[in-house]
Amino acid sequence: MTTPSAPHPGAPPRPAVDCVIVGGGPVGLLTAVFLGRAGLRVCVVERWPQRYPLPRACTIDHEALRILQAAGLMADHADLFEPSQGERGGYEFRNGAGELLQAIDWNRIAESGWANTNGFYQPDLEAVLEEAATATPGVTVHRGWTFRSLEQEHGDAQVRVQVAPTERPGEAVPVRARWLIGADGANSAVRTALGIGVGDSGFEADWLVVDYQPLAEEKWSAFVTQYCDPAQPATAVNSGPGRRRFEFMRRADMSVDELRRESTAWRLMAPWGVTSRTARLERHAVYTFRGRWAHAWREGNVFLAGDAAHLMPPFLGQGLCSGLRDARALSWRLALVHHGLATPAVLGTYGPERTGHVREIIDEAVAAGRVICELDAGRAAARDAEMKTRALDPGADTREPPHPRLGEPSLTVESGGCEGRLAPQGRIRIADRVGLFDDIIGSGWQLISRIGDPTETLDEEDAAWFWQVGGVVADVSGARAVQDLDGAYARWFTEHKCEAFLARPDFYVFAAGRHTDIPRFVAQLRQALGSPFA
Repeated sequence: MTTPSAPHPGAPPRPAVDCVIVGGGPVGLLTAVFLGRAGLRVCVVERWPQRYPLPRACTIDHEALRILQAAGLMADHADLFEPSQGERGGYEFRNGAGELLQAIDWNRIAESGWANTNGFYQPDLEAVLEEAATATPGVTVHRGWTFRSLEQEHGDAQVRVQVAPTERPGEAVPVRARWLIGADGANSAVRTALGIGVGDSGFEADWLVVDYQPLAEEKWSAFVTQYCDPAQPATAVNSGPGRRRFEFMRRADMSVDELRRESTAWRLMAPWGVTSRTARLERHAVYTFRGRWAHAWREGNVFLAGDAAHLMPPFLGQGLCSGLRDARALSWRLALVHHGLATPAVLGTYGPERTGHVREIIDEAVAAGRVICELDAGRAAARDAEMKTRALDPGADTREPPHPRLGEPSLTVESGGCEGRLAPQGRIRIADRVGLFDDIIGSGWQLISRIGDPTETLDEEDAAWFWQVGGVVADVSGARAVQDLDGAYARWFTEHKCEAFLARPDFYVFAAGRHTDIPRFVAQLRQALGSPFA
């Protein structure tokens, strides 16, 4: 891994690039990797001279790991992530008496080929992402540089950006780009410059987040436990290999100053046997948990991604996952438009798709937060009684985490309800090669059938066009070279009552149906992209 950058700004960005990315966190860096690998010239400007050295996000799901896999990171860095384990699905809600109220199945078989939920240490992931970005041809990362302003005019294909050394804001330099992406966090300067407002869920609560390294073995029954105790709501979570996290809600009788004291962190962890003799405190900080979203994710050639576009309480571990989805959803669109393989109209579905998807997750996270954050003893008792009654149904006490479809309008074709939902990735074998589908065959546009070779249904022109946009094909019937080792594709086709699907580079289903519908899928994709054959 690379060492942190020096505390003074490096060379200024080039005066002209294809894309400026404001924000050098995981979302900005991953977007840069994808765009750079697609042949774009990209500069990332990050106001801080060094990476933040302490943990923040600590859970990541199967879909986000598949996105990192597509960026080429998982082959050497899968050990950064520790899969969810534990009884009853790994995620528990318990009341103040310790009684189980509900469980979420975070240990379920996930459709993306990776463990459903994983703990990780964000500084390690950011180091890997920055190393990948700086090693990608065409990508430069400029730490210690701050976004100052932007200008774009109607009909102008360029964004004119001003950036300056963070410590010398008067020394701004201009950068021209076709596109600008604001991945600059919750207080986004790019969003402010565009004048884009935010919606608010109305949920707000101060929480103390405490990260520590256990010095003695600890035994937990779940990967995440939400203690819905009105006397002191709390969360305990595995936060990556060799690390744990507690979160404690601020009660009205405690000031923020008292909550952020180190002595408060030790006092609140003591009931679980976590003391200065059994743990090393790594970080303690107070955060205000909120649910918010940008009213627009695009203005002309400027886009928002990550926390600049959405915030959510951390109770479902989906904040960073949602940002990585933004990175993939935007980067494949920009790459196609850049190479003339799609018209700029495809960029118009980025915001609506991602807004609809993330709003459902925000709503579920806020609903979980309202359960957890109840401080009234009477209402908490009524809540407990209701949840325990529901749990009497053997199938009701464990449910799956949210996996919503894309918002509308979306770049999909009506396909009986599976369009806009995640496509599967399973382990396959081809001759003596065994591995995940994306690693062996590819992760672009995927045309997969359980009946036969998809290319046999296509005419020569459609087949050539599909290869040109980065398409890959597979027959997973088992009759030919590709073997569906664990039955992941067979299960998916059976569940969705179809024979073939066409999935997008961000792994969402564009179209699905019968094997004989494949020519229609490709024709509809060509129409949706507005992409002529060259």
